[in-house]
Amino acid sequence: MEYRNIAIIAHVDHGKTTLVDGMLTQTMELGHGQEIAERAMDSNVLERERGITILSKNTAVEYGGVKINIVDTPGHADFGGEVERVLGMVDGCLLLVDAAEGPMPQTRFVLRKALQLGLKPIVVVNKIDRQDARPEEVVDLTFDLMAELGASDEQLDFPILYAVAREGKAYGDLDDPQDDMQELFETILWQIPAPEVALEEPFQMVVANLDYSDYLGRIVVGRVRRGRVRRGESVNLIHKDGTMTRTRVAQPFTHLGLKRIEAEEVGAGDIVALSGIEDAQIGETVADLEDPKALPIITVDEPTVSMVFQPNTSPFAGKEGKYVTSRHLADRLRREVQTNVSLRVEELKPDEFQVSGRGELHLSILLETMRREGYEVQVSAPEVITREIDGKKHEPVEHLVIDVPEEFASSVIGVLSSRRGNLLNMEMQGSRTRVEFRIPSRALFGFRTQFLSMTQGTGIMNHVFDGYAPWAGEFKTRQNGSLVASEAGSAFAYSIWKLQDRGSFFITPATEVYVGMVVGEHAREQDLNVNVCKNKKLTNVRSAGADDALNLTPPRKMSLEDALEYIGGDELVEITPASIRLRKKVLEPGMRKK
Repeated sequence: MEYRNIAIIAHVDHGKTTLVDGMLTQTMELGHGQEIAERAMDSNVLERERGITILSKNTAVEYGGVKINIVDTPGHADFGGEVERVLGMVDGCLLLVDAAEGPMPQTRFVLRKALQLGLKPIVVVNKIDRQDARPEEVVDLTFDLMAELGASDEQLDFPILYAVAREGKAYGDLDDPQDDMQELFETILWQIPAPEVALEEPFQMVVANLDYSDYLGRIVVGRVRRGRVRRGESVNLIHKDGTMTRTRVAQPFTHLGLKRIEAEEVGAGDIVALSGIEDAQIGETVADLEDPKALPIITVDEPTVSMVFQPNTSPFAGKEGKYVTSRHLADRLRREVQTNVSLRVEELKPDEFQVSGRGELHLSILLETMRREGYEVQVSAPEVITREIDGKKHEPVEHLVIDVPEEFASSVIGVLSSRRGNLLNMEMQGSRTRVEFRIPSRALFGFRTQFLSMTQGTGIMNHVFDGYAPWAGEFKTRQNGSLVASEAGSAFAYSIWKLQDRGSFFITPATEVYVGMVVGEHAREQDLNVNVCKNKKLTNVRSAGADDALNLTPPRKMSLEDALEYIGGDELVEITPASIRLRKKVLEPGMRKK
């Protein structure tokens, strides 16, 4: 059988996963009997909730007797570890660009990786049914971006298709719209090179992804570079240090649609899954027993942000979670490192772990997954990982693109400049302004909430890791102190009402609080200890019913990302399956002063 292996790359929300849905729907009508759900590739619960792709996944469609393996990659740079290893499995890419927004920062990140690997791009301009669509201009911007990223002449001679992925349409001529994706499939077969298929050579495959099944155990996914392997055949697993382990392929699988299909034998050129190889890690090689040769190990960019994870030690510890000890936490982090290639875990003390990842979102997705599994954990504020380059301290920097209504542009630019941002570009687009900055990664901690309130929720911001630059010096990312509970108990509406002029609250009446818990944000710079558990004294004259008339400002609801962005250096976020609380590292007010 002939193969084509392609990755779909794009910025967040430009329609990658929807395009795959369309491709599946149009080829699956051939009687494979599979129902295609909307955004079928986003199978993870968090992916469906947030509308983003976190894990790269593969599927396959058949068209004209050719099997097209499709890998759906994440658009967020935080999941760049996913992107880097899957690009090694493919020979070409579909670059998907929004017809109105044009190429965005995270398009740049994945595209740079793809061009460096010499992949052949096909540009698909999606959402051309938008009222503000500007397809010709977007194609020019995409060409400029590729040229800037060092694309070869062959890569710059890319075919262009226009699509409405949601309606399952893709075609090459704007003036001659089609009702299906036939032209897209034809372009893939004609443009993307077929993989070299050397079936008679010794078997060789690098592990690019890991999966797990309760029935089959660990499943390794990768592209077969050469040779073939049968069910039950013995193979060598070549580890990163060069040592080998003899093991056996229990069951090979190929992909079609959303299903894994059992196969007697799999061969070169195909993207396959093998069960039975229990000790495999990402980047290692599964090779022939008689003639084992290792493939180059997959390398992934280093982490840029770290946090300290600890078991929960607050007065409410153990009340809401199932896994609460440091042993549980250590086991869970060890398991995560096996499949999450861009994560690093280092044990600082027996009950303290430094977890480093590619960004706040990368780490917050891990925390959200853990709390849903029943873990209780407390984490410190995120910190950037610095490097020593030529004897000087360097820090990670981001390429930031902001799109705001014209009237808010100057105040946003002012705040970013005070956080050591360098203005690169500014252009007007109708009534909105697009501003580009190069800014230290740590300057963006806590900026999102401030940005949304400054622009009244109308601003859009996107950023992507852009290398290292000399340390930019100290600056303030948080202007206000915290309101900290000085008494334990249940919060009363009366106390919150009395304290409203001191700041904004994160809690509602009847919330259980403990001493040292952060209950709100102070209107001034320093922290303030407050008692929210004090009720009004009732007398013959003042009845309990009079409380009903209290006019309380609605509390600020803190999501996990908001909490991680908000906390200061002396604070922690307490994360349990039922709650997200903010607290001081030292709970007792007297001890904090010391």
